[in-house]
Amino acid sequence: MTEPALDIAISVRNLTCAYGPRVIVRDIGFDVRRGEIFVILGGSGCGKSTVLKHLIGLYRPASGSIAYAFPDRGGTLRMDREDGQDREAILRRIGVMYQGGALFGSMTLLENVRLPLEEFTDLPSAARDFVARMKLSLVGLEDFSGHMPSELSGGMQKRAAIARAMALDPEVLFLDEPSAGLDPITSAGLDELIRSLSRSLGVTFVVVSHELPSIFSIADTVIMLDKKTQGIVAQGDPRELRDSSDNPLVRQFFLREAAGAEVT
Repeated sequence: MTEPALDIAISVRNLTCAYGPRVIVRDIGFDVRRGEIFVILGGSGCGKSTVLKHLIGLYRPASGSIAYAFPDRGGTLRMDREDGQDREAILRRIGVMYQGGALFGSMTLLENVRLPLEEFTDLPSAARDFVARMKLSLVGLEDFSGHMPSELSGGMQKRAAIARAMALDPEVLFLDEPSAGLDPITSAGLDELIRSLSRSLGVTFVVVSHELPSIFSIADTVIMLDKKTQGIVAQGDPRELRDSSDNPLVRQFFLREAAGAEVT
């Protein structure tokens, strides 16, 4: 495959994702620009989380390529390589917030955020504590470092999960349904956090979401997946797609917000 442009962080080409013989998405392609908030959206079962799992290396593609470009590399790293060397190098440069947060319930917030530092760095204990506290401060949880996840609200748990995902200073952050299950006020606060981190840190975000208010609030670019066609049916600025798309699938998805119906 050709090298991506300098402003491209992730380049996906001819990607087919399948579980055995069951194809979920077929032959899709897109680019994620460096520093943008890129959202993968669509209805239930369209393959949003499946694509994310392939992007972060949990599954290998049935076919196609997933290339990451890092400024200091002078080239690309391929997540789809069979030998796994590129994959391991990519994993050191990305962070993931899984749906629900996936914090370890037997650890305090500080211990949760320290964990990647203990696994992948040689920092002394005091330095690991300092970095972990700094990450918690970035998400507004500096006063809760000694709390257990069960002592926090759902929104606070997701903020803590974002802090853990940032522990190793990743260049790309993946968030899986960050606003799911949150009330509108808490969700809006989390959206503002994501925008603030994007502006202040320059990190590239890839977000899976079906929450329309959040999508309009945070997204620079979206791709919309469709279960029936197994592909991308729209790509671009979500506000422009809402206002001007002539694709009935796209209009149905975006107009559900105005009709008051929930997208699942």
